[in-house]
Amino acid sequence: MSAKASFTVDIDLSLAKLLAFISNNEHYLLLNNSYTVASEKKFDYLIGIGRLAYLTVFSVDEVNAFIATAAKNKQTVFVHLTYPLKNKFEKLTDRYTDIYAWPEVHFFVAEAEIVINNKEVKIQSNNGINPEEIKEAILKTKVPSEATGLNEVNCLPSLNRNEYIDKLEVVLKHIQRGDIYEMNFCFPFTGNGAIDPVRTYDQLTRNSPAPFSCLYRMKHNYLICSSPERFISKTGSTIISQPIKGTIKRGSNEEEDEILKNSLRNSEKEQSENVMIVDLVRNDLSRIAKRGSVNVDELFGIYTFPAVHQMISTVSAEVRMDVTFSDILEALFPMGSMTGAPKIRAMQIINEQEEFNRGLYSGSVGYITSDGNFDLNVVIRSIIYNEKFKKISIPVGSAITAVSDAGKEYEECLLKAKALLSVIGSASTQKEINQP
Repeated sequence: MSAKASFTVDIDLSLAKLLAFISNNEHYLLLNNSYTVASEKKFDYLIGIGRLAYLTVFSVDEVNAFIATAAKNKQTVFVHLTYPLKNKFEKLTDRYTDIYAWPEVHFFVAEAEIVINNKEVKIQSNNGINPEEIKEAILKTKVPSEATGLNEVNCLPSLNRNEYIDKLEVVLKHIQRGDIYEMNFCFPFTGNGAIDPVRTYDQLTRNSPAPFSCLYRMKHNYLICSSPERFISKTGSTIISQPIKGTIKRGSNEEEDEILKNSLRNSEKEQSENVMIVDLVRNDLSRIAKRGSVNVDELFGIYTFPAVHQMISTVSAEVRMDVTFSDILEALFPMGSMTGAPKIRAMQIINEQEEFNRGLYSGSVGYITSDGNFDLNVVIRSIIYNEKFKKISIPVGSAITAVSDAGKEYEECLLKAKALLSVIGSASTQKEINQP
């Protein structure tokens, strides 16, 4: 039986304090919605600590039953979906295995749920512990004194510029032949060494706050995520998707910033990429939507983040009454912004050309409430870390179309990696990124 408590604090319940509180647990997910761009703030933080019940293999019946049981018990379901889940929905395979061995999916009910919005804190205990005890433990948690210096782990790109250009020539030939119109091509920066995932996440959110960031631990594996992108969100019968396609760096001053924003807003290339994915999302949503309800609420919206400007569009629909969470995943996953158009052919070429298994990268992390609402991010702008083997991966990618310039696409990938590399002190790679 779940027990609940709600209270208001007069102290600043900072992210650092929350991170210190959860850090000794082997399983937790902290979702950070305190920084909002192009999305409504639903909370500052939603945290699931421990695992009371979980499911790590995708089966339609088991997933739907798991969610239904949690709903009956008024419990939140926390979830991750890996990119290889696509193989369950289509006749697809992967050339490489995920070296981090993330489970294909992970649905879990936490032992304790914590929701923080402004200074209001709500605690739900699902394992019999008095929520008041959890409250006192949070308030008594001491934030460790900040250590000097950053982590120093060198991560290098798995493809150098020439190798990347060679790969893109193959992709562009597929586009020229009409096999695909657009494809998201990715590669990782990789390295070995020990980092402090909690401190790294804290630093990353200071440097690069993002509306769908999270810190996720599953035993030895960590996801340190600063994602700006929502995959799908459902409130009542309304479902929305907000694909990002179009990136440009920030200016050194306000005037340059405006010039760059206008350049992004008026770029035929970026608009072309964005509208292709919007059309793909509209088509995917139509599979589970009420007839005539799919709508493009915003096209080519320009939103500003600390390091980049992004082009974000919003597509919505009304979901049919008979549609389950599994139906929605089958229709929409993986997200079009990380695959391409047509989606299935793009995923086949991704498998042929990419030299790694994406694993959790370009998958999704989020939550499902007991009333059936949910919000799922796109796992990008992320550090994936295995504490046991001291392995680090920072995958990056960009959308390739017929007018793509391979050299500029490589530079865009370096730009996306820059903030992530800086928090692990990857100095030698910074030199390459800072080159013109």
